[in-house]
Amino acid sequence: MIIKTGVVVSHPGACAWGVGKVVEVASLKATIQFSDGITRKIASTHYATLQPADPALFIPTEESSPAEKTKAAPKRPRKVKVPVFLSDGTEL
Repeated sequence: MIIKTGVVVSHPGACAWGVGKVVEVASLKATIQFSDGITRKIASTHYATLQPADPALFIPTEESSPAEKTKAAPKRPRKVKVPVFLSDGTEL
């Protein structure tokens, strides 16, 4: 089976996971969002275990739907260390 982004698959050894949709494919692993709500990374050596599944059976969770995602809080700026000088000009 060819694993590429958007393909719907199932893992016969883990029926409890439900059907999964391939989210990302890298050289050594694929990231798959399963219907149980957990995103799993499957090693390329295990691609042969995956089977094609009916796309109608994939039920996206609230976490995986793009409309429900919220933006992460912005990062705080780093504090800058400012040297402190005494009245005679020496640094602390």
